[in-house]
Amino acid sequence: MSNGAAALADRELLAVLLGSGFRGASALDLATQVIETCGDLHGLSRSDPHRLLTMRGIGPAKAARVAAAFHLVRRAEAWPERERITSTSDLAHACAPLLRDRKHERLVMVVCDTRGRILKRAVLTEGGSDHTAMPIREVITEVLTSGGAMFGLAHNHPGGSLDPSREDLEATAKLLEAAQTVELRLLDHLIIADEAWRRIPL
Repeated sequence: MSNGAAALADRELLAVLLGSGFRGASALDLATQVIETCGDLHGLSRSDPHRLLTMRGIGPAKAARVAAAFHLVRRAEAWPERERITSTSDLAHACAPLLRDRKHERLVMVVCDTRGRILKRAVLTEGGSDHTAMPIREVITEVLTSGGAMFGLAHNHPGGSLDPSREDLEATAKLLEAAQTVELRLLDHLIIADEAWRRIPL
């Protein structure tokens, strides 16, 4: 098991799921018999639980576990693909709904996995009409606890200006340094106003 489930054969994975065999047969023996009876894993995945109950060593609990495992797989396959961030425009699109029509400056973040799929969107701070603080430690902690590998930030300027302030530039530079220290990737920091946006140089 040191290499994980991916290193196991089909019958070994099924044996783990079954948990035990019956007198004279191990869980691995039982798993082999089940797969042979059903033809292959695809056949097993489509088998009625009542059919499994006719096999020696398979009781209601084991039949239910097998059926539930395949049902979970089907649910996972049907789940829509997570939205991905592949460009600055994608980040702006993901953040804009959290920032538009706000009378106070708000800082939001989007956390992504290594493939850019969005794991989480969050409002970090909300300040006055012209400034909100950059909580660098909170940002990094949020990404790490969410299992993220990269992240992007955006904040609004209620007055409509897209020009970064000195505080914006300094805070972004400090955040970039902090992210690199723990091997996280800062995708971008954007200023969003009305329907427009602008990148803060990294």
